Amino acid sequence: MRTAVDDLISPHPLGERMPAVYTDDDFAQRFTQALDGVLAPIFTVLDSFAAYLDPRLAPADFVDWLAGWVALDLDESWSAGQRRELVARAVRLHRFRGTRRGLAEHVWLLTGGRVDIADSGGTSTSPRPDGPMPGSSPAHVLIRIRVADPNTVDRARITAAVRRMVPAHVAMTIEVTT
Repeated sequence: MRTAVDDLISPHPLGERMPAVYTDDDFAQRFTQALDGVLAPIFTVLDSFAAYLDPRLAPADFVDWLAGWVALDLDESWSAGQRRELVARAVRLHRFRGTRRGLAEHVWLLTGGRVDIADSGGTSTSPRPDGPMPGSSPAHVLIRIRVADPNTVDRARITAAVRRMVPAHVAMTIEVTT
């Protein structure tokens, strides 16, 4: 049971379902009314269980619990709308995790701005064993975020979120512009 709801009427009152001998018994009716008060919130939750599983409809505290189901770390400084949208899109975000597309969508959800990403990614091979390593520069990703007011973007929060999404050996630069 999530919380008590004052004067919540049970959709299935127990007193009405008692054998006829108990319908006129005052004690039995009062006793079953007390049980109805305990069971009514349970029936209400079960009747609307599908809404609890939809992060756009679920109670705010339940959204945080749903985030754990989809392996998403939520920052408490994010707005309720951002938290709900991130949880709703978590499976999609996981599908594209580690890609430019996934990173851009995640940053867009956090900032609402236009996101451009340039990275040094790619793979290469060497035609001979024990030859020099191909490539010359260290791995790097540049994230440009364009928003109406750059002061509204919490750079520390965005940096922390991006750091969780890129591999540990990849250097990153975040630019926030108008």
